[in-house]
Amino acid sequence: MSAQPLVSIVTPSYNQAQFLEATIRSVLDQSYPHIEYIVIDGGSSDHSPQIIEAYADHLAYWVSEKDQGQTDAINKGFARATGKYLAWLNADDVLKPHAGAEAGAYLEAHREAGMVYGDADYSSETGSGGGRFPAAQTDYQRLLRGYVHIPQQAAFWRAELWRQVGGALDPDFYFAMDYDLWVRLAKVSELHYLPRPWAQFRLHGASKTVQADMYCWPEMLRVHRREGGHWFSIITFKYYLRRLLAPLLLWRRQRLMQRGGE
Repeated sequence: MSAQPLVSIVTPSYNQAQFLEATIRSVLDQSYPHIEYIVIDGGSSDHSPQIIEAYADHLAYWVSEKDQGQTDAINKGFARATGKYLAWLNADDVLKPHAGAEAGAYLEAHREAGMVYGDADYSSETGSGGGRFPAAQTDYQRLLRGYVHIPQQAAFWRAELWRQVGGALDPDFYFAMDYDLWVRLAKVSELHYLPRPWAQFRLHGASKTVQADMYCWPEMLRVHRREGGHWFSIITFKYYLRRLLAPLLLWRRQRLMQRGGE
C-alpha cells in the first residue's frame, strides 16, 4: 500500500464540450499517480457526456444528470471523494502537470497549512496565454477586507478540514462559493501561497468571470456581514469602487482575452 496520499479532484461540467477534454486530460496526465478524479455533469445537451464516457475507465466516478447548478455539482462530487486532499477544477480550466504532486507534497510537509494554492495563468478561448492571476498570500482578516488573491483552479485543501467547516459549499452562493469556503477554512487554519504555476484560468465570452463578475461582490459582502463585519468597511468600499470601475474592468478582461488570442 502506497504511503503517498490520495488527492481527489472534482470537475463540475455543463455544456462545456469545447473545453472539457483538455480539462480532463490535464487531470489524468498529472505526474502524481494517486489522483481520484470525479466528473459531475449537469445533463449537458452538447456532446460533453460522450467526452466523459470516453474516459470513464480512468475516472473514479462520473454522472450526467440534471442538477441545481455548479455548486450542487461540486458538492455531489465531494460527497463521493475519499482523498486526503481535495480540489475542484472547472470544465474550462486546466491543471499544470505537477500541480497535484507539488500540492500534496507541500501539505504533507506543512501540517499547519489547511490549504495551499499556487499561481494560475490566464488563457484565451483557444488556450493561448494572456497574463497571470494576481495570486498573493492572504489570511482570514485580509479575506474579510476583500484581499482574496486565491486562484480557485490552483487551490488544494485537507479533506478533514473540509468536513470540519461543514463538508459542503453553500448552495445559496452562485459565484462566491469559493470565497465563502476560503473564509471558513482560514478561520480555523492557515492558508499558504506557494508561487508555483499550477493552473490555467480560461477567460472566454461565456465564462462566469466575464459574464457575471459583479454578482460576486454582493455575495462576498454577505460573508463579511456573517463574520461580524460592518457596512462601513474596506470590502464595502471596494465593492462600490468596483461598481464604479466596472466598464474599465470589463475592458481589461476583454483585452486579456484578446491578448491570449493574438
